[in-house]
Amino acid sequence: MKRFLMLVFLAGFFQINAQSNPDLIKHYEAYYKQMKAQGDVQGIINAMTHLNVLSPLKARQDTLAYIYMSEGKYVQALNTIGIEKKVGDSDIAVEVKALSLKSVKRPELAIGHFEELFKRNPNALVAYELAELNLQTQKFDEALKHITYGVANAKDDMTKAFYETQQPYQVSLKAAFMYLKAIVVFSQDKNANIDKAVDILDETLKTAPNFNLIQITKNELLRQKQAQTQAATQSKN
Repeated sequence: MKRFLMLVFLAGFFQINAQSNPDLIKHYEAYYKQMKAQGDVQGIINAMTHLNVLSPLKARQDTLAYIYMSEGKYVQALNTIGIEKKVGDSDIAVEVKALSLKSVKRPELAIGHFEELFKRNPNALVAYELAELNLQTQKFDEALKHITYGVANAKDDMTKAFYETQQPYQVSLKAAFMYLKAIVVFSQDKNANIDKAVDILDETLKTAPNFNLIQITKNELLRQKQAQTQAATQSKN
């Protein structure tokens, strides 16, 4: 008898829940609109999380992940949509995975998603991300391939921000690609290619004289060259 009453209770419980879901959905939809009107990001996240539990939608899940990413919550963004490459992923989902994986220092995984972004919409900005990530993972041929594309396709109004100084500054995207090229050339042979890398940096400085990072890098490369020369002299003596 007790078992029968328990089954009746559970059936009634699930029926009530099923009946209340539409009301809860309406409540959280209204709550979402209000939080959006107030500019309350955490409220928006809470509302969308409840809505995803009550009525899962891929588009809403992607949007929630994008909001997390925009707030710098990269782990939460990835926990929301995962890190796997999926054929049916929306452009937003691919972008969130790519940028979030890059931000949590997982370049090997980020590359695949940036490649998908580039396949869907080839452009110099994505090419820069791919060049940088392939440089980090020491895939120099791949990095150079994207650098070549970027130099050829970067538009004059495209810029890249740098933050190594107290006051952030911007340079043309083409100059940023040339900086990456110098680093790749040097990385391919750190003993033999210093002069080649410095030549690229010098040429880039002519078009981007405010590119502070180039001067820092050039000084470091010349210091390494001097150290190599001194070491070679001492070994002869």
